[in-house]
Amino acid sequence: MVFYNGSMRLIAIVLAASLCAAAAPDGDAKQKIRAIKDFSRQGSTGISSISGYLTDENVDVRREAVKAIVGIGGISTLDPLVNASRDNDADIQERAVDGMVNFYLPGYVQKGWMDSVKHAGSSVAGMFGEQNDQVIDPDTPVRPEVIEAVVRLIGGAASEEARANAARVAGILRARAAVPALAAALKSKSDGLIFESLIALQKIRDASAGASAMFLVRDLDEKLQIAAIDLVGLLRTADAVPDLKRVVENGNKKPRRAALAALGQIADRSSLTYFEQYLNDRDDGMRASAAEGIGRVGVAADRALVQEMFQSERKVSLRLSLAFALVGLGDVDEATDGPLRFLSSNLTSRSWKGVASPFLAELARKPEVRTVIYQMLKDLGDKDELMGLAGVLAQSGGKDSIAPLEELSRNPDPAVGKEALRAVRMINSRN
Repeated sequence: MVFYNGSMRLIAIVLAASLCAAAAPDGDAKQKIRAIKDFSRQGSTGISSISGYLTDENVDVRREAVKAIVGIGGISTLDPLVNASRDNDADIQERAVDGMVNFYLPGYVQKGWMDSVKHAGSSVAGMFGEQNDQVIDPDTPVRPEVIEAVVRLIGGAASEEARANAARVAGILRARAAVPALAAALKSKSDGLIFESLIALQKIRDASAGASAMFLVRDLDEKLQIAAIDLVGLLRTADAVPDLKRVVENGNKKPRRAALAALGQIADRSSLTYFEQYLNDRDDGMRASAAEGIGRVGVAADRALVQEMFQSERKVSLRLSLAFALVGLGDVDEATDGPLRFLSSNLTSRSWKGVASPFLAELARKPEVRTVIYQMLKDLGDKDELMGLAGVLAQSGGKDSIAPLEELSRNPDPAVGKEALRAVRMINSRN
């Protein structure tokens, strides 16, 4: 009996010790997380202390550490976040990458109290089909080690969602070094990763990537198909023309529109018969794409017909496409009722600025169009229009644009002057 009671006591002691040992890591993790939160209140001075927890054996501790570092922000977070991107936990990888982006694109990560720091990548899976247009300015320098981290995760993150998040980030950072990894990702089995890679390649705009996306022009998933069509059109992938024509002839409504628009961007002369055929189509989108294609192919004989349609058309969306075509066909007069002035005036419209500005940016690659824009900078008085034209020259201006923009920078409105100086900076970064 004594032996039995002694045995029971011994068993109880062993069990209690085991339970304490099992509970210790939990309590230890909670203490570490509290310490991380305390260090985070120190701001950037606390980053070195928090960084030590990035290698902790407890994943919750590591997550809290990377979340705190992202919440603090600033250039001193980049090195620890690059290190954190090597973690084998997908959530940590995503948070680290999003934190890097947040340095280059402030506001990308939603920040409040440390417990509510949210990483943008958490919603990537739900955003499949939604084109995100966030991107840094072309002249923004990005550290090579940041790009290397992103490229590494595109190829081999801990989850498909983390790979898709890295692909999205590659586009935002205009990471040209990521093009091979993004092209390889197009052959994955994850629709989300394929979609984000296509959108990233659209932002990076490396013409060599067009060939890698051609097989997706025939994809059965309409969202992927349209994204691929948009990419080969944007990159002007001439080899995609036969497939695009087949989509125009046999595809569903949305892919047909996208395919005709892509043909219009590539502007192969063999597509002119398609543009002329669909210029009077019942579908507004087809008519608009046809007009744009005619403008880019640039056959002078089509100008009279397009001019007549521009004068009679009442829908702004179609008039913008027709105006683009007319300027492309040589109508660069500054007349108030002319096509170039119509495009410029819509830079003040919240609804149509996003259409007019890319049209003007493309047209402004021509010196004769820029010459008229320089005169408009002197003649116009509308703040939004002047800022819009400065933005156009930021994208497409040449060395000849510097003097007119420097003159515009002395505009009495400081917002106009700021946009003009930004345009000068962007042009200088290209030359």
